Amino acid sequence: MSDAPAPLKSIVIVGGGSAGWMTAAALAQAVGGTCAITLVESEAIGTVGVGEATIPPIRHFNQRLGIDEATFVRETQGSFKLGIEFVDWGRKDHRYFHPFGQYGAEFDTVPFYHHWMREHLAGRTEGPIDDFSMCWAMAKAGKFAHPSPDRRLIQSTFDYAYHFDAGLYAAFLRRYAEARGVKRVEGKVVDVALRGEDGFIEAVTLDNGTRIAGEFFIDCSGFRGLLIEEALHAGYDNWQHWLPCDRAVAVPCERGEFTPYTRSTAREAGWQWRIPLQHRTGNGYVHCSQFISEDEAATTLLQGLDGKAMADPRPLRFVTGKRREFWKRNCVAIGLSAGFMEPLESTSLHLIQYGILRLIALLPDSAMSPLLLREYNAQTAREYELIRDFLILHYKATERQDSELWRYCAAMPIPDSLQYKIDHFRTNGMLVADGQELFANPSWIAVYLGQGITPARAPALARMREGVPVAERLAQIRKAMDEAVATMPSHGEFIARHCAAPVLAA
Repeated sequence: MSDAPAPLKSIVIVGGGSAGWMTAAALAQAVGGTCAITLVESEAIGTVGVGEATIPPIRHFNQRLGIDEATFVRETQGSFKLGIEFVDWGRKDHRYFHPFGQYGAEFDTVPFYHHWMREHLAGRTEGPIDDFSMCWAMAKAGKFAHPSPDRRLIQSTFDYAYHFDAGLYAAFLRRYAEARGVKRVEGKVVDVALRGEDGFIEAVTLDNGTRIAGEFFIDCSGFRGLLIEEALHAGYDNWQHWLPCDRAVAVPCERGEFTPYTRSTAREAGWQWRIPLQHRTGNGYVHCSQFISEDEAATTLLQGLDGKAMADPRPLRFVTGKRREFWKRNCVAIGLSAGFMEPLESTSLHLIQYGILRLIALLPDSAMSPLLLREYNAQTAREYELIRDFLILHYKATERQDSELWRYCAAMPIPDSLQYKIDHFRTNGMLVADGQELFANPSWIAVYLGQGITPARAPALARMREGVPVAERLAQIRKAMDEAVATMPSHGEFIARHCAAPVLAA
C-alpha cells in the first residue's frame, strides 16, 4: 500500500462575489466531486463589483468550464470588448486605442511595427499606429464579429473580451458550482480558529454559531482579508506612491452609445471609466483623495454620464498593492484579499482567474508541501509586479501639467524595471519583456506611442531592409482592413442575432 499523503477532502471558501464563485466553479470542475467544497457568504455583506470589463483570457476561463459564450453573454447582460480607448491621458484633447490583438499583418522577417516605425520616423506615413489595428478599425465603426480562424486573413489578427454585470456573473457561476456539488452556507464569519501546533486554520465560526472545519481555506473576503490578514497576518506591500489613486465612485446610467470597447478618460484627479452593457452603462471615477473630495468626484462623474443616473454614486476605498504572502499556511487569498490593481486595464478578474488556475496547478494534498506554497507566492508576486509596471506607465508617461495629480505623476520616481523598458524603447525602438507578461508587445506599443514616448530611431534591422516594399504592404493592409470591416454587423446587430439578454424588470 502507498504511504503517500491523502488528497484533500475538504476546502472552505470564505466570501462570494466574483472571486468566491469563480473559485468554487473552477475547483468543482477540477476535482470532480472527490473533495467537499463549501462556500460561506453573507447576503448582508455587499460585493465590490469592479470587474465589469475584462481582457481576453477570461474567454479561456469560461471555455475551461465548458460555458457556452452566447448563454454567458445573454445571462450577464454582456457585450463585447475590442480594447480600451484612452482619452486625455498623454495630453489634453488627444486619444489613442489599446487593442486586443496585433498591429497590421506580418509580411517580412522583421516585425510589422519595426517597419511602421521606420516609415513613421522618416515621415513617409501619416497618422498613428492605431490606423493599422483591426480592433480599432472595428471599434471606431461600432462593428463586431468573431475573429477568423484563417491565419491568412486580416480578420484573424484581433482578439476580444467582454463587458458584463459582475453580480450576474457571480450568480451564473453559483448555479454552475452548486450543480457540481458546491455547498453554499449563509452567514457571517465571526471567529477563525487556529491550530495550536502549527497555526493552520482549523475552522471558521459563523454569527449563528455554526462551526465549519476544513483542511484548506481560500480567502475571498475582499479588501478586509479576513483569513489571510486578520487571522494570519500575511502583510501588505503598499504601491500608492506609484499608483496614487485610492478612491472610486461608481454609478450606472441609462445606456447610450453601444460601443464594443471600454473608454478611460483622464480627469484632473484621476480617470473615469465607461463600460457599455446591454441593460445599462457602467461608470466610475477613480481618483486620488489627496487632490479631490468624494463629493467633488461624485459631482464630476454625474456631469460626465451618457444618460440619466440609475442610482446614487457608490464610494469605494482601496490601497493599491499586494499581500506579501498570498498563500500562508493552509490559506490562499484570491481576489481583493490578495491585492488590488486599480481597474485601469481591467485586470481585476484576470488576477482572480490566474490565482485560481495557479492554485489548481499547485493544489496540495494533506501534507501541505511548503514547496508548493513557495512557488505559488513567487509566481503570483511576479505577475502583480509586471502588471504594476504596465499600469504605472500610464501615469508616468504624460505631458499634462494642468493639475496636481498629473504634475506629481510626471515627476515621480518609477521602478527600475519599468525605467529599463522605457529606455530601450525610447533609444532603439525595442521592446523588452518578461516571457510571462500578461501584456504583450502590442499593449506596450499602444501606451508608449499613445502617450508620447517615441523612439529616437527605428530598430537597426528594419533600417537595413531596403528591398522590402513597405509602403505597398502598408497600403494593402489598410485596404484589407477597410474591406473586412465593411462586411461586419454592428455591435448591437451582432448581439441581437446571437446573445440578446432578456429585458430586466424595473
